[in-house]
Amino acid sequence: MTLSLDPDAVLWSGEPDGRPLLVLLHGYGADEHDLFALVPHLPAEFAIAAVRAPLAPPFPTPGRSWYPIEGLEARDATPTTLAAEAVLAWIADVAGDAPVGLLGFSQGGAVALQMLRLDPARISFVVNLSGYASPGELPRDAELAELRPPVFWGRGALDEVIPEALVLHTTDWLPAHSDLVGRIYPALRHAVSELELEDVRVFLDKRLGQLRG
Repeated sequence: MTLSLDPDAVLWSGEPDGRPLLVLLHGYGADEHDLFALVPHLPAEFAIAAVRAPLAPPFPTPGRSWYPIEGLEARDATPTTLAAEAVLAWIADVAGDAPVGLLGFSQGGAVALQMLRLDPARISFVVNLSGYASPGELPRDAELAELRPPVFWGRGALDEVIPEALVLHTTDWLPAHSDLVGRIYPALRHAVSELELEDVRVFLDKRLGQLRG
């Protein structure tokens, strides 16, 4: 089984003209318009693309999904991997040699980290908002642990959506496989706050500085 993205269901902040590309991956039940609302808060030096997940969740849930949420704590991360492969294939078609970073919320954050694991050399950094790292091992995890790319992981202390077991797994996994910037926001639930966006902006500005050399 393979998944693919709809190239006509992508919102762009500007032409993909060789600038670093920042790909936005929305959460369960949302679509490409959701995170595109963050564009005014993100550095204009990026070409920003908000993509639409390939699956429709079961009725009556609106929007789209990257993978089914049933059995979320299972160690079989194949559905997450399929979604990650679909986004990587789309990036190969549109990004050329431009550096690529990812910003994902919830499910989108999980897919972003899975993309990093599948192709550590292609993805420059990840911003994971209220997401997690999928359980299990992938063939290039050891390579990722050597490269240690920058990852921002922000989550709310009051978030009751992501199972505790996945939060604990991610808490152990990310420091071992990335250069982690971790933030916990005491009053935040399963959402994004203005304070978190300020921290994300600082993180992204630093990534731009590194990409410029």
